[in-house]
Amino acid sequence: MDYSLDDDQESYRQSVRRFATTVLAPHYQSDDKAARFRLELARDMARMGLTGLRIPEEYGGQDASAVIAGLAAEEVGRADFNAAYLIINTVLISDVIVRNATPAQQADWLPGIASGATVPCICITEPGHGTDAAAMETRAIRTADGWTLHGEKTSITLGMDADYGVVLARTGGPGARGISAFWVDLHHPSVTRSQFDDLGSRAIGRASLHFDATPVAADGLIGQEGQGFVSVMQGFDYSRAVIGLACLGAAQISLEEALQWCRDREAFGAPIGTFQGVSFPLAEAATYLKGARHVCLEALWRKDLGLDHSAEAAMAKFWAPKLATEVIHQCLLTVGHVAYSSEAPFGQRLRDVIGLEIGDGTAQVSKLVISRHLLGRAFAP
Repeated sequence: MDYSLDDDQESYRQSVRRFATTVLAPHYQSDDKAARFRLELARDMARMGLTGLRIPEEYGGQDASAVIAGLAAEEVGRADFNAAYLIINTVLISDVIVRNATPAQQADWLPGIASGATVPCICITEPGHGTDAAAMETRAIRTADGWTLHGEKTSITLGMDADYGVVLARTGGPGARGISAFWVDLHHPSVTRSQFDDLGSRAIGRASLHFDATPVAADGLIGQEGQGFVSVMQGFDYSRAVIGLACLGAAQISLEEALQWCRDREAFGAPIGTFQGVSFPLAEAATYLKGARHVCLEALWRKDLGLDHSAEAAMAKFWAPKLATEVIHQCLLTVGHVAYSSEAPFGQRLRDVIGLEIGDGTAQVSKLVISRHLLGRAFAP
C-alpha cells in the first residue's frame, strides 16, 4: 500500500500552491469585506486549468483524475477558501454533463466552463425542501419548442453571478423519478435573483433564484427526462470528498500558522510551544487532519478506479467540515487576541467552513448513508 503522491501529483500540488498563494490569497479577506464575487477570479483560475479539471481535453479541459481535483481544491482552500467553490461547482457540474449530456451539448457547454467564460451553479434546494430534495416543487412545463421553468431555488452558491445553472425541476409525478435536469441561462429576464447576507463565504454570492416561466430549449434537457435527480446525486458522491479537502486546506494552513506562533511567542521565559497545554491540542489537530485527509483521498481514489465510494464520500463530507471548524477554532484560541482581530484570517476561515457543515448534504444525511453501508438497507434507518 502506497500512501505517497507520485512525482506528477506532487509537482501539480506545488504548482497550484504557488498560484493560490500569489494570485488568490491576497484577495481572500478583501473579497469577504466587499461581499462580492470578482468575475476575473474565474478567468484567473481557468488559466491555471482549475475550472476545467474534470472536462475532457477535446473541450478545453484537463481530463484530470478525481484525486487531482481534490488536491487542487485543498491547495486553493488553503489560500482562498471561497475560490475553492469554483472547483467544487465545476467538477460536480462537469461530471453531470459528461456522464449525461449528448456530444453536441458537451461541445456547446463545456468549453465555456473550462475557459472561465461561463460561471456555472447548481440549483436544487428550495425554500421548503433542503435535505428532502426529492420533494421539490419547481416545475418544468413542456411547450411547443422546449420547456418553461416555474418556481424558486434558494441557498444557491454563486447564485448572484452564475451565467448558467443545472436546475432540477419536476417534469413528472412525485418522488425522485419525476425530476429532470436542465441547463438554464440565468441571465434571462424571467430569472430574479436575491442575495443573502451570510455569516460566512460572503464572496460567493449565495442567493435565491425565482423562475417565472423561464424558457429552456428542448436541447436544454440534460440526459433522460425523469433521470435528473439520480444523475446529479451520483455526482455528489465524489464532489463531497472534494469539499472535504477544501475544508481541510483551510484548517491545515491555520494549524501551520498556529504552530509558527508557538515557536515565536514567548511566555514565562520560553516559547509557548514548550507548554503541553498549548502544544497537545495542536498535536491532536494534526492527527485528526491527517486521518480525515486519508478518508477524502480514498474516496477520490475509489472514484478513479470505478469502485463504490458513497460511504467514503459521506464520511469525508460529515467529518472534514466539522473537524476543520474545530481545528480553526482551536488555532484561533492558541494565537489568542491577535487571531481574534479581523485583520487575521482565522475568524473568516472559521465562518466560511461552517457553511459546508450545512451545504451539499448535512451530517445527518451523511451518517445515514454510512449506516446503510455498514448495516445493510434493511437494518439501518
